[in-house]
Amino acid sequence: MMPEAVSSPYRGVTFIVRGTPAPQGSKRAFVVGNRARIVEDSKKSAPWRDSVSAAAAEAMNGADPIDGPVEVTVTFFSVRPASVKPAKRPYPSVAPDVDKLARAVLDGLTAGGVFIDDSRVVDLHASKRYATVAGAEITVREVTA
Repeated sequence: MMPEAVSSPYRGVTFIVRGTPAPQGSKRAFVVGNRARIVEDSKKSAPWRDSVSAAAAEAMNGADPIDGPVEVTVTFFSVRPASVKPAKRPYPSVAPDVDKLARAVLDGLTAGGVFIDDSRVVDLHASKRYATVAGAEITVREVTA
């Protein structure tokens, strides 16, 4: 079970995004007429990014985006398939890759107004776990000296 939103004393935000996490996939390029078109390889990444963005905007509650260095911690939750026994595979050590999942979240956090740009991320902690409900718990906090 995932915890609900938590408040904290530092500038930042913690929130939950429900749904099946989708990776920021590769892009495909092709030419239409004289113009190049680039499209996402995965049809699931845009809806997931939109869910992250909407949850981020709600969690920010109108606050200005963070314009300094930030630390992002994200835990992705997936439902353990019935065919997978906990003793055999205690962690979801299968696709999708945790780094591609994190890329999608960082893009969603930028679009949701949590920080100015994902280049502001100086520390990134990402993990995958099994849970009863799919989603992600995301914490972003400003890093101070």
